[in-house]
Formats: sequence, structure tokens, C-alpha cells
Amino acid sequence: MISTERLDQVVQIVERAGLSEQTVGALRETLAPIHFTYCRDEDIGEGVGVAAPVRRAAGFNLYLVDGQAHCLRLTADPDAATGLVLAELDHGAQ
Repeated sequence: MISTERLDQVVQIVERAGLSEQTVGALRETLAPIHFTYCRDEDIGEGVGVAAPVRRAAGFNLYLVDGQAHCLRLTADPDAATGLVLAELDHGAQ
């Protein structure tokens, strides 16, 4: 489960620090056991589950990941979420 407060905290941290490998690494260390993935938003395919992000922010979208089964999948359910995808937007695609 990932709480609404935790999602808001992650968005605030990334908005202040900027989305980068260093920021994601710091989130991994600080907010374990939440799993963090960093990719480009265009890499999130519509056929892999939920296409809509749980949060939209300047420069990135935030998606929930359910890793409770042996395969990871995107989810809209924060109670099932075990991780987050921080998906970087193209500068013109917000």
C-alpha cells in the first residue's frame, strides 16, 4: 500500500530536486521498501495496464505498480501498489 500522503511527498521531493537518476536513487534509499522505476513517459504503453498516471506534475507523471504477484503491472489501486514509476515527460508534452 502506498498512501496518498506518500504520493504527495514523492511528487514534492521530485519537484524540488528534479527528476534524475540521483533523485530516484535517494528515494530508493529513503523510502524503502517502495520500489522506484525511472523511465520516459512515452515508454509507458497503453496495453500494459492502467494508462493514466496517478499524479501529473511539471516534467513527469507518477504511476502505481503492483508487484504482489510474480509479474509487475500498473495499477490504479494504491492499496495494491508496491512501487512507483517516475515517467519523465518530453519538454513539450505536458
